[in-house]
Formats: sequence, structure tokens, C-alpha cells
Amino acid sequence: MKAVEHFEELRKRIILTLVVFVVFLILSFVFVQDIYGYFVKDLPFKLALLGPSDIISVYMMIAGVMALAGTIPVAAHQLWLFIKPALSPAERKTTLTYIPALFFLFLLGISFGYFVLIPIVLSFLMSLSGEMFQTFFTTEKYFKFLLHMTLPFGVLFELPVVIMFLTSLGVINPYTLQKVRKYAYFILVVISVFITPPDFISDILVIIPLFLLYEASISLSKMVYKKKVKANAEEINVANGLE
Repeated sequence: MKAVEHFEELRKRIILTLVVFVVFLILSFVFVQDIYGYFVKDLPFKLALLGPSDIISVYMMIAGVMALAGTIPVAAHQLWLFIKPALSPAERKTTLTYIPALFFLFLLGISFGYFVLIPIVLSFLMSLSGEMFQTFFTTEKYFKFLLHMTLPFGVLFELPVVIMFLTSLGVINPYTLQKVRKYAYFILVVISVFITPPDFISDILVIIPLFLLYEASISLSKMVYKKKVKANAEEINVANGLE
């Protein structure tokens, strides 16, 4: 394919993905009140509104996250279709299996943030106020807090699958990941500090899972790399045998 044809193909994949996102966004907005009710039903405090536009902002945040989650497998499939012509039959079969994994890991990351991290961080932050302050949460700020503590984990939990995918394509290998480990750790620390509230406990609670994800990514990359090397060796042996 010529460069123009590549751009046309990419444009088509992007437009289709955006259309799917808009459809999921509309569907999510239809049920957004039910979703909102689920998130606030067990709160030990009441949420307040400072203006009539706050609730719309919150509804858009919720619908946006729901739409993003629904669009991930479609976006991954469109990406796979775009690079499919450059893959061998074996690579096509292998990389196709990563698509559902991306979706489930995104949900797992969000669940980790919501069910594990948020209760710990929220309890810690509220304990700091004690009897000195009157607790007052606005709806918009509370849901921004939820978003900052869940969405980054949904993305970061996909790191192992992304690493496996890139390894299967030969873009990276586990030995490169090991060499840049200290730089990767530094970047992960910066990310954890950026996405968490400004306290040491929250940073530690985020940094440790991210380090474990990176190490798991290296291990999975080694598995994919060894299988790829073995498959290439077998192809060479078959080719030599035919000669």
C-alpha cells in the first residue's frame, strides 16, 4: 500500500472507533442516573452541588468512562485490522487473543482503584480531619477524585498485554525492558505521585502495584519472546530442509 492508502485506512479505523465511542456515550448517558445511584448509595455522607451545571459535568464524566470501557475492545480490534496485513498468520492468531485481555484488564484496573485503593485513601484522608473540620464534599470534586483514582489504573493495568503485543511484533524484547528498568521505575513513581492525593501512604499504595505490573510485564515478555524465537528457529529448519 502507498502512504496515502495507509492514511486513508487509518482514518477509516479512527472514524469507526469514534462512532462506536459516541454510541456508547449516548447509551451510557441514558442509564447514567442508575450508575450514579450505584456509586453514591453506600456513602456515609451527602454530596452537595455548588451550581446547576455540576451534575451535568458529573454525568458526562461517568458516561465518558463507561463509553471508554466499551470502546476499548473495538479500538483494539480496529488497530489489529490496520496492522493485520503486515503480520504473519501465526502473529495474527496470537495478537488477536490480546483484544479481550485489554478489556478485562481495564476493568480489573478500575476495580482495583475503586474497591481496594479508594476506601483506604478516603478513610485515611477523612481521619486527618478528625473533629477539627466539617466534612463537605461536592458532587463534582468527589467524582473527579474517583476518576483520578480509577481511570489511570484501568490504563496502567493494560501494560502487560501491551508489552506482550509489542514483543510478539518484535518491537521490544524483555532484555531491553530489564535494561531500562530503573528509568521505568522512575516514570512509574512520577505517575503514581501525579495521580494520587499528596500523602505518602497513597503514593506507596499505588507505586507497589505498578512495580509489580512492570515485573509481570517482563516475565510475560520473556515467555512471548522465547516462543517467537523457537517459532522462527523451526521455520528456518523447515526452510533448510526444503532446500
